[in-house]
Amino acid sequence: RYSDLIRQEIPEVDAVLGTASYDRIIEIIEKAFSGEKPVVCDAQRGVEYLENERLLSTQKGFAYIKIAEGCSNCCTYCVIPSIRGPFRSRKIESIIKEAEMLSQKGVKELILVAQDTTLYGIDIYKSREIVRLIRELSAIKNIEWIRLLYCYPEEMDDDLINEIANNDKVCKYVDLPLQHISDKILKAMGRRSTGEGIRKLIRKLREKVPGIILRTSLIVGFPGEDESDFEDLYKFVEETKFERLGVFTYSKEEGTPAARMKSQVSKREKIKRYNKIMELQKEISMEKNLERVGKIYRTFVQGIADDGIFYYGRTYAEAPEIDGVVYFTAQKPLNIGEFVNVKMLNSDEYDLIGEVVE
Repeated sequence: RYSDLIRQEIPEVDAVLGTASYDRIIEIIEKAFSGEKPVVCDAQRGVEYLENERLLSTQKGFAYIKIAEGCSNCCTYCVIPSIRGPFRSRKIESIIKEAEMLSQKGVKELILVAQDTTLYGIDIYKSREIVRLIRELSAIKNIEWIRLLYCYPEEMDDDLINEIANNDKVCKYVDLPLQHISDKILKAMGRRSTGEGIRKLIRKLREKVPGIILRTSLIVGFPGEDESDFEDLYKFVEETKFERLGVFTYSKEEGTPAARMKSQVSKREKIKRYNKIMELQKEISMEKNLERVGKIYRTFVQGIADDGIFYYGRTYAEAPEIDGVVYFTAQKPLNIGEFVNVKMLNSDEYDLIGEVVE
């Protein structure tokens, strides 16, 4: 995004690469050593760079698969389209090939990511093909969990909801980046959803997928958000009781329409609103965790805690690196990447404690 400015202001920089150019790193370094100062920043590039053989840097039994690059939603607060270019899907064959390679390296859980996973295939197949992709991934023998992140509510249709409900390999866990519930703010954000549409979708997900875990992210303090808009958001969180919820205070991004909007909310007010929702969510999270105490869950072993006494892992209800974990004891040694049944014995706001049961 700032490649020209970087060259002007920091002449000692040897090379500048865009997010879609890391597969050319050796070529770039060789040019830099020969005295050139290459700049490779092509946000409009295809997705071929994602098809190179992948080095798996972790051995935790899970891996992310990027199924598309870029974004064409153009929300008024976001710079991603200008950095990563328009939405571009990978071919199903490419994704399946990568998933098969990962499964051969011991990966049991695939986490599908894109700026909008629900739109997968719309550009290259002229229709949304996320369900077809999920079904083909499910056929890979050693893959046991498939997790969906970044599902925009506008594109969550009945076919996808039914696939989540009926496919045993798909985690009953959906990440919906909603951002707000006020129609006025959603419109100002450039979002296509409405408050009523969001509520209707959540009711349908809860009804059709028993035990589903819903994660969302919200923005407080967006330009023009008044007390009434914030109260609508607060009440929405209070009534919906998301299992997982993250809040961000609105931040001006240079070059975005929102940065030029009037009625910017003060930093003090944004922090106040952030704290209010996070305090509410802490109570909800504790309540949800307590509901799980006494129950047994299939748990993915991820590692050994620092104290050397507890293992830690995740059930279908926890995505790695963003949600809490389950700490548990076992009578015999366990292997990283295996599944065990854990009875939940105690909890705090975000983590659970349990023991392996046969």
